[in-house]
Parts: sequence; structure tokens; C-alpha cells
Amino acid sequence: MTPHQERGNTVNRQWVGHPRCVGMARGRLRETLEAWGLSALEDDACLVLSELLTNAAQHGGTPSGDAIQTRFVRQRGGLRVEVRDGSSEWPHRRTPTSEALSGRGLGIVEELSDRWGCWQRGECGKTVWAELSLPDGGLGHGR
Repeated sequence: MTPHQERGNTVNRQWVGHPRCVGMARGRLRETLEAWGLSALEDDACLVLSELLTNAAQHGGTPSGDAIQTRFVRQRGGLRVEVRDGSSEWPHRRTPTSEALSGRGLGIVEELSDRWGCWQRGECGKTVWAELSLPDGGLGHGR
């Protein structure tokens, strides 16, 4: 884990590109959702974050030990989760066979989020994001 920044409705964090960062990032997201009154999104948001971080660590061209950035943004009625890595290669959804051990991550993200996408970050790197809404469309409350 490396430096982080929190400002009202946004939490930025950097993580070492290692599989252990996924669990630590989920813990930070749970804390953030609780503080923002968005705990109803916890299960789906943590799964989306896990898939995006795993993709960044495995396919994002981020060598082990390099930073992957996460950004959690409280939005009206929900949450935006962003994961930034050093690769310019955009993610693409696969259609895995029933025997395949991988390839379902973006399908899970698509199913659990209201919308998701990707944008280029300068010369190299990208941000993959997903937005999730509260079941009741509420604003959430928090400190």
C-alpha cells in the first residue's frame, strides 16, 4: 500500500501491483462505503473492485511492485469505482467456455454495475471505471 488522499466525496489510493492489494483495497472500500452511508452497495462494489484490480494486476501491463491507483467517488445515489494502471491496452469482454478458469471478470462488472467503461490516460495508461446505484436511488448518508 502506498500514499492515499481523501477529500469529501473522493478517496484516492495507490496499491502495489500484487494480488494481496485486492483484499486490502476491498477493506478500504468497505470503510469508505460505511462512512458515506452506502453500505447497501458493499457486496457488489467489492466484487466489481476485485475484478477491476485483478485485471489491472494481471493484464494491465503493471509489473509486480508498480502502483495501481484506485479512486472511489460518492455520486448522487451511488458510487463510481475507478482503477488506473500503466497499460494502454483496453480491456475487452470475453466469452469463456464453461471449462475456462478465467475470462469472466468484465462480464461480472457489466452485470453488477449500471454502466462501466474505460478511458486513455495520456501517453500510456488507462482508467477502467464502473458506476453502481443504491437500490432505492437514495443519496446515502454519512459523516
